[in-house]
Order: sequence, then C-alpha cells, then structure tokens
Amino acid sequence: MPKKKSGARKKAEKRAVRQKAMRQVEKDIGLMPCNSSMECEKCNNRQKNRAICYFCNSVNKLPVCGHCGKQKCMGGDCVVKHTSFATGLAMAGAICDFCETFICHSRKCLSTHACQCPLTDAVCFECERGVWEQGGRYFKCSFCRVFVCEDDQFEHQASCQKLDAENYKCASCNRLGQYSCLRCKVAYCEDHVRRKGVKYARGAALPCPKCGQDTQETKDLSMSTRTHEFGRQRGGDEDGGTQYYYSDAYAKAMEGGGASGGGGYDGGGAGYEYADDDDYEYDEDDDEDDDEEEDDEDEDEADAEEKSVLASMAKVKM
Repeated sequence: MPKKKSGARKKAEKRAVRQKAMRQVEKDIGLMPCNSSMECEKCNNRQKNRAICYFCNSVNKLPVCGHCGKQKCMGGDCVVKHTSFATGLAMAGAICDFCETFICHSRKCLSTHACQCPLTDAVCFECERGVWEQGGRYFKCSFCRVFVCEDDQFEHQASCQKLDAENYKCASCNRLGQYSCLRCKVAYCEDHVRRKGVKYARGAALPCPKCGQDTQETKDLSMSTRTHEFGRQRGGDEDGGTQYYYSDAYAKAMEGGGASGGGGYDGGGAGYEYADDDDYEYDEDDDEDDDEEEDDEDEDEADAEEKSVLASMAKVKM
C-alpha cells in the first residue's frame, strides 16, 4: 500500500505546480525593473533605467537594481557585507551589458540576471537600434511579438495587422487564407498551415510553417491588405464610366515640387507647360548654317587622319 499523502505534502505539491506555471508565463517587458522609466537628476531627461545617463553621462545618487527593482539593500545574501542598509553605489554590484542597468550586490541577482535579462536581443524592428543606440524604453508588439522602441511603438502597432499581399488568399494556393501569421504577414489555408509529418496538440494554436509563431484566425483580426495609394487611381464616376484621379499625397507632392496643379492631363495639370505652335517659326537659314558646320567638322577630321597615316609611313621607311 502506498503511503497516504499528508495535507502539508499536498499543499507543497500544488504550490510547486503553481510556481512552475508562473515562471513559464511570459511577463510584460514594460513592467520589468531593467525597462522601467527613470529621470536623470542632473538634466531632468526621462529615459529607460540605466546606470549612466544617456544624455549627460551622469550617475544618479539612488540607482535602482535592474533585476529585483530595489533601491535600498537591507541585508541578506549580499556578496559585500555591510551593516544596517546600503544605498547608492554602495549597493551596486555590476552593470549589465544588455540592459545597461546597475545590478545590486545580491548573490541571486548577480548570478541569474545575465541569463534572464529580457533585453538580451532587444533591437527595434522598425529603426534597428539597440539599447546602446537610443535612450528610450522597449516594448513588444502585442500582435507579432517583436521588439519596438518607445519612438516607433504606436506607428508599428497601427500598421502591424496588414498582409504583404493585395488579397486574403493563401500564399501557397488560390484559396482563402483562414489563418494569418502576424510576424510573416502571410495568410494560409487549412491545408497549407499544417506541415506533413508534424503532430499538433488538440486545441492549441497552429504554428506558422515559416517562422513557427502561433497563427490566429483571420476572421478574429482586423486584417487589411497592401494598397497603393500614391499615383493615379482608377475609379467610377456617376455615369458608370471609368474615371482617373490622383491621390491627395500625390497632389501635395506635385504642389511642393512647383506644380501648378495636381489633377489631370490638361495643359499644366501636372506641372508641365507646352509651347503653342504659333510661337515657333521655322527658318531655312538655320538649317543651312548647321549643315555647313557639320561639313567643316568632317573635313578637319579627314585632314587629321591623313597626317597621322603619312607620319606612320615615314617612320616605317626610316
């Protein structure tokens, strides 16, 4: 007979299962201490938490640990022993190369932060800048899960739900794409989203065949397709015929370049000016003068060639 588990043993096992599940959940990178907001005491510029100010290269008097978020060490597993408490540089133990923040002298923070730093490979998807190239915070797009900096996060998320195609059809066939990958910006049908020889868990999201990220159903997203809004557009008029017009962006660009209008093909509509036929007069004397100049140039070239030939023959005879 197996030994019956006590109440304390059952509680300990349930607690271990809960803690394991909590560790596996991806935390919000905006709430991490190494990605928190900081204001420099000298230049008053707000920036990401870092050991040295990005703008004036000064150090704050009360730095914050990039792993545990502490500003005052009250003792414990400290590598550097101290009395009562420690603040400022007395609490700092190292500087992380990835997030550029102070790490306190706690043994746990020093031994685990380098492997668990959430900004290890943080490079903005839009501007391709890392932590050392800009002073702002970093976030992850809620759709495609890529890093975006504080300057480009709103612009990226506004244009993230857009396919790199002009329709919603599958990338491998001509059927409607039921699943969309927001990282590759590609839609797949029911057959091509599944790879041959791969077993999928029931109820789990299907991974993208290209990048492996979980796909989502297109009907659950506000997906849009790629459009061309610059240049001449084709549309219908009230009479049912075809009418061509120019977009507002094209019209503004033409006006900025010195165009008199941005509408159609009449006279100066696109910034071009055509001379009238009456303003141009044909003169035969001009044609005769051009012919004489061409004949003179041909004669000069022939004389130069004869001189070069005679000089070469004289060298051969000598």
